[in-house]
Amino acid sequence: MGSRMSWEDLWPVLLDGTLETLYMVGLAALFTVLIGLPVGVVLFISRRNGLLPLPGLNTVLGTIINVGRSLPFIVLLIAMIPFTRLLVGTTLGSTAAIVPITLGAIPFFARLTENALDEVDYGRIEAILSMGGSVWQVIAKALLPEALPTLLAGITLTVVMLVGFSSMAGVIGGGGLGDLAIRYGYQRFNNQMMAGTVIILVLLVQGIQMAGDRLVRSLAHRR
Repeated sequence: MGSRMSWEDLWPVLLDGTLETLYMVGLAALFTVLIGLPVGVVLFISRRNGLLPLPGLNTVLGTIINVGRSLPFIVLLIAMIPFTRLLVGTTLGSTAAIVPITLGAIPFFARLTENALDEVDYGRIEAILSMGGSVWQVIAKALLPEALPTLLAGITLTVVMLVGFSSMAGVIGGGGLGDLAIRYGYQRFNNQMMAGTVIILVLLVQGIQMAGDRLVRSLAHRR
């Protein structure tokens, strides 16, 4: 691929890169929520004054979360290469990139979940407990439903962050738009490719943010 391409030749390449980015972000977002949500719930209920006080577990889990959040993502990308190879058999391509992308986002979303649960009115929690409700019933009937709009806003923020992570994964051959921008836009001085990737990434982020904001507003009005 030379430094100059017609837009007719460029768009199919950009489309493939966009689909790879959506694949990475979609699966990483799914795994991030599936793992980060329960971790955030455990962080919330295991506090010293929580529903199920486990200060030792809370301290260990909180420390792991803080360490994960403090690592620059580019450092995490490189540090996770052996683990990624062990897990998926390769460190190249969009599937391999999902591993460090997910691991980088889980601590962030876990803290967002914990903060969202902090905003729930404690009166609702006390009402369920006073009627003999279990911790699980408090989580299922009060914490998660009441925190849903805030959680959805957190998911939106996390997905936007994942788009950025997927672009940085191009540094280690992770595929997607970031890989195109680095290999062809930067290394081969293809300004058209660089401009194309930037435009698509901006549109992706704007679309995700607008859709997330609309969903949050819809839920807030229904409540």
